[in-house]
Amino acid sequence: MRFIISGKNLDVTDSMRKAVTEKLGKLERYFTPETTVYVTMSVEKERQKIEVTIPLKGNVIRSEQVSNDMYVSIDLVEEVIERQLRKYKQKLVDRHQDGSFKKEFLENDTDPGDDIRIVRTKQFDIKPMYPEDACVQMELLGHSFYMFLNAETEQVNVVYKRKGGTYGLIEPEL
Repeated sequence: MRFIISGKNLDVTDSMRKAVTEKLGKLERYFTPETTVYVTMSVEKERQKIEVTIPLKGNVIRSEQVSNDMYVSIDLVEEVIERQLRKYKQKLVDRHQDGSFKKEFLENDTDPGDDIRIVRTKQFDIKPMYPEDACVQMELLGHSFYMFLNAETEQVNVVYKRKGGTYGLIEPEL
């Protein structure tokens, strides 16, 4: 695995690089040697954040962890990525997106408790509205996202809550 490590508002020290490569190096048992892992470490006030992105054919494995100690964040991010890999392994094999994974990982049996099951389906009327109105509706319902028909573009969009009390808008690319 190749690591590309960068820092925002932070000088990445040799000990940080070593901690990242040792901890995330444990993931080598899942990936082929040509796999590239992008690591971005940043500091905002007391928050020590690490973002790890592993692009694969047709997918992206990503985790972002925040704590008040960068080394704790590194430990957390490795655990989350490993859990994601175990959970989604069968889905990746089924979709033939296994080019970046080692054969040993793919051939091991998966835990049946990790299957994704849809337990509820919801249908609702979708009404044209503006993104700002959709945010108000989302707040009234107490949800973290809201799907709506955009009155300006006549496309299905999603608004969602972001960290820091802001909102995001997801629009399809056609």
